Amino acid sequence: MLNVLLVRPGSTTFDEEGRIKGALDIPLSPIGQRQSMAAGEQLKDVPVECLYVAPCESAQATGKILAKHCGWKSRTIDCFRNVNHGLWQGKLVDEVRRLQPRVFKQFQENPVGICPPGGEMLDSALSRVESTLDKLVRRHRNGTIGMVIPEPLASIVRCHLLGCDFSHVWTSQLDAGTWELLTLHQPLAVAAM
Repeated sequence: MLNVLLVRPGSTTFDEEGRIKGALDIPLSPIGQRQSMAAGEQLKDVPVECLYVAPCESAQATGKILAKHCGWKSRTIDCFRNVNHGLWQGKLVDEVRRLQPRVFKQFQENPVGICPPGGEMLDSALSRVESTLDKLVRRHRNGTIGMVIPEPLASIVRCHLLGCDFSHVWTSQLDAGTWELLTLHQPLAVAAM
């Protein structure tokens, strides 16, 4: 049985302002640094074999804090970069909701079938990470591994690992600086798209 500690990086100024970060590389804010330190304190006794970290600056900083505080080895996984939200990146969520209400509503209701203008489809993001996830699960069949992945990619990873209905990806999102422990009882199944 494998446990996956899925950690969301600490917050950035974009998170705190309600901006869409997407694939933009934003550093941790002071609040995000404190969140990462608090997570390190909460997780210091968890025996993580390896911490796999997204390449973005907030995930890297969170990963370094956790690795140092908890004594874990870490490795950057390039395909764990966050979903590209195209022209929505950097904009306030409320601004996108107001200026493109139909597309925004469709994206919330049917995340698989709608793509932000100039962005990446969520099923493309899943395709980008699923073979790496499958390899990690096969390599570490038992014990605990960690992953530091930003939202919404973290929820996509969660859905894939647990075999959840992918259409509910938005309801499974957690706040920046939070973590959850997923227990995988069976081999991975393809997530319902």
